[in-house]
Amino acid sequence: MCGICGSYNSTGVTADDQWVVRRMMDSLDHRGPDGEGLWTGEQVILGHRRLAIIDLAGGYQPLFNETRDIGVVNNGEIYNYRELTSELKTAGHTFTTASDTEVLVHGYEQWGDDFVSHLRGMFAFALWDGRRRRLLLGRDRFGVKPLYYANTRDRLLFASEIKSLFADPAVPRELNTDRLAEYLAFRSVAGEETLFKGIREIAPGTVMVCENGRFTERKYWSPEVEITGGAETPQLLERGRELLSDSVVARLVSDVPLGTITSGGLDSSLVSAIAAEHTLQIDTFCVGFADPAYDERPFARVVADRIHSKHHTIEVSPEDI
Repeated sequence: MCGICGSYNSTGVTADDQWVVRRMMDSLDHRGPDGEGLWTGEQVILGHRRLAIIDLAGGYQPLFNETRDIGVVNNGEIYNYRELTSELKTAGHTFTTASDTEVLVHGYEQWGDDFVSHLRGMFAFALWDGRRRRLLLGRDRFGVKPLYYANTRDRLLFASEIKSLFADPAVPRELNTDRLAEYLAFRSVAGEETLFKGIREIAPGTVMVCENGRFTERKYWSPEVEITGGAETPQLLERGRELLSDSVVARLVSDVPLGTITSGGLDSSLVSAIAAEHTLQIDTFCVGFADPAYDERPFARVVADRIHSKHHTIEVSPEDI
């Protein structure tokens, strides 16, 4: 979990912009204990708080292309970055890090705005093209990683968390009462609106382009329905297993130790078992409660013993909360 933030000012970055983004970065320090990066251009400021997972030594952000006119900050992970790196190197691009984020800048150079269609992962990024003076804000297909923005009179602000946007006094702290009932019923707000007036969220599978003071959104992906037409149950089960296994294995790329959270239930048990099949050592974690009616630790222990994981448990009480 990293954190990104920044601002776009079509008339030019001001000292006030820099002060605001510095405060925004400070509010995101809990998302990135391993480092920070801040870059100021003529019209944009990019900020990043890092949690190091891939390329611990060289993956600091913002990250740029060779000529430093295209830069990016990213929160998340690109699961197919090795394949994309190989393809882009073959096309003539030079990589200076082993970071998965670097495929964003070279992918944009190679494929333009369509580079997001090549990405497999969970991500929220801000990419600045200094040659064309345009900012791209993009989010992964299902919106796993968050990205919020607010448009004030002078600038557009973006961040991984809503509270970071409040670093700017120009962003109103006003409740969006039209969505309050929805939030109380479902503990979330669907769509691009949030519980705060004037603060919106980049939609999943969407890229917003900021250029010449104008903002346009493009949907680059929507779910497709596949008609299986007469497939037998064993075939469907095998296909489901292939897809699930492929999905879990894709997420095992890391330069730090890996773990799963287990409850003993179906979902976490499947994920943990598949992960254990493809790693030398997997850690499993379970949070338990003193009341046996709510405690899942015995079930998680059964799974941990079965897959031979290094198991960790912690008990949480109402006093802790």
